[in-house]
Amino acid sequence: MKNWYAVIGDPVSHSKSPSMHEAWFGENGIDASYIPVHVPAGTAGKAVAALRRLGASGWNVTVPHKQAIIPYLDEVDPIAAEMQAVNTVKVLPDGRLLGMNTDGPGFVRSLEERIGQSLSEEPVLIIGAGGAANGIALAMKQAGYGKISVCNRTVEKAEALCSRIGGEALRLEEAADRLGEFGIIIQTTPVGMSTATGGLPIALDRLDRRTVVADIVYSPLYTDFLKAAMNNGNVIVDGLGMFIWQGALAFHEWTGKMPDTLGTRKRLIAEMEE
Repeated sequence: MKNWYAVIGDPVSHSKSPSMHEAWFGENGIDASYIPVHVPAGTAGKAVAALRRLGASGWNVTVPHKQAIIPYLDEVDPIAAEMQAVNTVKVLPDGRLLGMNTDGPGFVRSLEERIGQSLSEEPVLIIGAGGAANGIALAMKQAGYGKISVCNRTVEKAEALCSRIGGEALRLEEAADRLGEFGIIIQTTPVGMSTATGGLPIALDRLDRRTVVADIVYSPLYTDFLKAAMNNGNVIVDGLGMFIWQGALAFHEWTGKMPDTLGTRKRLIAEMEE
């Protein structure tokens, strides 16, 4: 039987994952397919049962099911368990379902691909304390980044995250005042998707030109936050790399093959510019 994979979410029709994975199957000579499956909120359990019964070889999970799916899986790996969020399901040889999360590790790989090396000695500032920030903070900690600070509008959320990673929680104003101390700044809030608020979660007046500035938003590719950093002369990391790498790590888990991430980036940018 031909292997088939899926992405489940609500909504899911906009997802770029099917075209990305289908291209990877072709490039690696793998006879498989990948489809989007619309799973309404509140029906994750039924979806898992159906995917099992229909013989899915694995699937990705997007909003709003990343947490809701966990009780219906047989096992969850340590990163996903600590995050309490799953974005990849792997079907083990015995048929059991393993929940994983490649979002945070995907960001780290995209950062290091862009820079060409590990920056684990650099102090890191993460803006935001939601699910994405948690995944990135945990993955960076695991990858050896030892100096991580988190700032958030609700500082208690930043404190909760920092208690898990041994980092420092900051108020937004304090982070803005200390911006020059950080070698890497990562914007993880949804503010980058809208220009209505100026797209700047904190003031960048004290941004050091040597700092690497990242935003996990990839639509638009260049957020106002990244544009401000580019105008300052900073090296930037856009959110498309994280999207590609989270998919690439899932693909590798399923097939044992690592796809061409740089070629994929060129292709997706061309599609976005059409």
